[in-house]
Amino acid sequence: MSGLAESSNVLASYNPSKTSNLTMASVENISPRRAQDRTVLDAIPTLAWSARSDGSVDFFNQRWLDYTGLTAEEAHDWGWTDALHTDDLNGVVDYWRSVLTSGEPGEIEARLRRFDGEYRWFLFRAIPSFDADGRIVKWFGTNTDIEDRKRAETLLAGENLILEMTAKGSSLESILGALCQVVERIASGCLCSVILFDRSGATIEQAIAPSLPSSYNDQFPGIPVDREAGPCTEAARRKSQVIVSDLPSDSRWDTFGWRTAALVHGLKACWSTTILASNGLVLGTFAIYWREPRSPGEFDQEIIGQITHLASVAIERKRDEAALRESEERFRLIVDTIPGFVFTLSAAGKVELLNRQALDYFGQTIEEWKSAPDFEHVHPDDLPRVMDAYRRWLDTGQPHDLELRQRRADGVYRWFQSRALPARDAEGRITGWYILLTDIDDRKRAEVELAKAFEEKARSEAELRTIIDAIPQLIVAIGTDGNFLSANRAVLDYTGLTKEEMESGNFRQVFHPEDVERLRDERTAALSRGVPFEYELRVRRSMDGQYRWLLIQYNPLRDEQGEIIRWYATGTDIDDRKQAEEKTLQENVVLREQIDQVFMFEEIVGSSPALKTVLSSIVRVAPTDSTVLITGETGTGKELIARAIHKHSQRANKVFISVNCASIPASLIASELFGHEKGAFTGALQRREGRFELANSGTIFLDEIGELPAEAQIALLRVLQERQFERVGSSKVISTDVRIIAATNRDLSAAIAARGFRADLFYRLNVFPIDVPSLRDRREDIPMLVEYFVKRYAEKARKKKISKIDKNTLKLCQSYDWPGNIRELQNIVERSVILCTGDTFWIDEAWLSTQNAPRTGSSSPLTQNLRNYEKELIEGALAETKGKVAGPRGAAVKLGIPPSTLHLKIKQLKIEKRILR
Repeated sequence: MSGLAESSNVLASYNPSKTSNLTMASVENISPRRAQDRTVLDAIPTLAWSARSDGSVDFFNQRWLDYTGLTAEEAHDWGWTDALHTDDLNGVVDYWRSVLTSGEPGEIEARLRRFDGEYRWFLFRAIPSFDADGRIVKWFGTNTDIEDRKRAETLLAGENLILEMTAKGSSLESILGALCQVVERIASGCLCSVILFDRSGATIEQAIAPSLPSSYNDQFPGIPVDREAGPCTEAARRKSQVIVSDLPSDSRWDTFGWRTAALVHGLKACWSTTILASNGLVLGTFAIYWREPRSPGEFDQEIIGQITHLASVAIERKRDEAALRESEERFRLIVDTIPGFVFTLSAAGKVELLNRQALDYFGQTIEEWKSAPDFEHVHPDDLPRVMDAYRRWLDTGQPHDLELRQRRADGVYRWFQSRALPARDAEGRITGWYILLTDIDDRKRAEVELAKAFEEKARSEAELRTIIDAIPQLIVAIGTDGNFLSANRAVLDYTGLTKEEMESGNFRQVFHPEDVERLRDERTAALSRGVPFEYELRVRRSMDGQYRWLLIQYNPLRDEQGEIIRWYATGTDIDDRKQAEEKTLQENVVLREQIDQVFMFEEIVGSSPALKTVLSSIVRVAPTDSTVLITGETGTGKELIARAIHKHSQRANKVFISVNCASIPASLIASELFGHEKGAFTGALQRREGRFELANSGTIFLDEIGELPAEAQIALLRVLQERQFERVGSSKVISTDVRIIAATNRDLSAAIAARGFRADLFYRLNVFPIDVPSLRDRREDIPMLVEYFVKRYAEKARKKKISKIDKNTLKLCQSYDWPGNIRELQNIVERSVILCTGDTFWIDEAWLSTQNAPRTGSSSPLTQNLRNYEKELIEGALAETKGKVAGPRGAAVKLGIPPSTLHLKIKQLKIEKRILR
């Protein structure tokens, strides 16, 4: 009150009631004494004022006017009430009137509007001034800012409320709702929400916001956290605070409509902060919304920090409680479903709990069991032994394991195995006992039968042992764990080991060291599968000390229930066979290398200089990753060249993808090469990977590259330049590591000149060109090719045995120009093999002369020329066969087409067969 008294003294000496209509403009007219008092009042660090005896205010110091933004005229009399918060107005006015009536000093807390529109809490104090007769002539007062104290008090009260609700077991939703309301009371005008994520942190589970409209709040549950759905999911992904101070001007939140939804509900600022668990997991977010653009201050951040901490504590505690309840229920369910009787005892050995199976067996409730005499269910013959063991494990604190008989509810005794383990606290003191009773009555009965069976088995094994020792093959018996059990005499004689050495595990010393390491894991894995298996290893023979190859074959022996009881392994000496196989293998390798060097390169047959040039190019370019362009006429084997390059490259063990660009419709070529997303076009029902994606790390062969549409050429150029592409319907860039080999029978230079092919793509493809010669340019390879194809198709025909090739046939083949190249030769050889009836291969000269006949020039359209030429060929074949279409010597065979196709052609071309007979 000292500050208030000092202000009152100054105010008393400066009485503005004696100077009517006081304004700042008339201060210079005040006497020096009063001007000095006014300076003091304006300088004191508080909001000061004075009022007449009727309560109407007649003076405010400059600090008061500056704070409220009101002029002296606006605040004069009762105008100052305009700066009060509407919720506090009536209460302050009523209290002020009661103070005026009582004549006693008074104080009240209320919110006062600052010049910028923000309301802050103030303590309003007023004291009266009396004249000599004791009458009130004046009131003097101050307004002290208590906003920070009020916030701290409200926050503390809120924290206490939350902690109390948590301790009382209130629901998480009510606790978090109360947290929001605490903040809304502290920061007037704000709206708060808490968004909870599921336990995995992947999806919004619940949104709690008592003051936000449900139409806004209900949009959040079920939204994935990794989706851009506003500042809350963004804060969760970044694990940091996200501040949106001015939403109307911030367009980055348009994704998924959050900004629109917020503005529709009048929200113009959002401060979102993550709620983190003690282990760093994001539990949810706490958000403060404002209906005007606003940024958080230092005190706001302190509140946010305290609130998120309280929210984290509440969420973790509730989740821990839920997890504990689930764990208890699960534990109880587990205990009740254990196929045994579970008891829990106190440290003194008194029963506390039995599981459901135990109560059902004994036919008692837990209360009846506790009130019954100790050990009343134990068989009388077992009682002394059981009581002695009971006292011993209570005294020593050691686990126990014993067998005893317990009486069932119907009076029948059954054998049980009892196991007891002590429970200890952190200091090692016993806090209780856990006992498990397992029914072993059937086992006990089986043991008697088993003893009899063992005696019988021992007799049988002795007889079996005698038989096995008489077998000259190496035989070893092995246990189910893989350890040695026994071996017959042949094993001991072969290895030179004694029975004792075999049993001690020293038998492994006779195995070759390399085979021991190689087969250790393989043998263990094979035994675990439980099916017969075999492997080969080297064993040292005792007679000469040489390691010899043995084939070891394992077979399991099973009991009546199908369980493996042991393994038998037999050893067969295969060393002579192994040496013979190795010799044959080496001879085959050498022979194969000679054949490949002289005659073939992969499936490329020939030794002509033109072909050797191509093969040399393959050898040079294959180890690199350079792009290759293969050119040549149709049927010259361009794909074989591409496959040979791939097989001899560093990508040989990766995929080789072949694409015929001419066989794919222009509308689908981009999808075929680069893939497409679901819904990219009509019929795209699911995402599909393109050929380039499938060929990653391998080689892609683009045949008929000259037929590629312009759009696809652009995309291919990008792949060549940047090694990147995009699926149809997607903007995601996919990187690829693929070698490109292209082929064409077109003149690309002419296509470039005709604007049918891009020049820049050609230069990218033409890094290493390979021109495959036509068959007429390598005639010396024709005999070798004919022999290769004859052998291939004779084997394919199975029953064909062709041992000779007609010499005239070879001369005929070498003199023919082969416009269809190797493919034409291959087809004619296949046709001839089918028609050959003896062991000599021949080709009908008419097939070659017909196909090699000179073509007459024509100025007719191309389509008509083709039809005329096709008609001439068919009529010629029909004339030779006297009109016969089908059969071994029919026209269809001569033309190399199915009879049904020839019948259709005859009908379409209007050929009269009867005229040609």
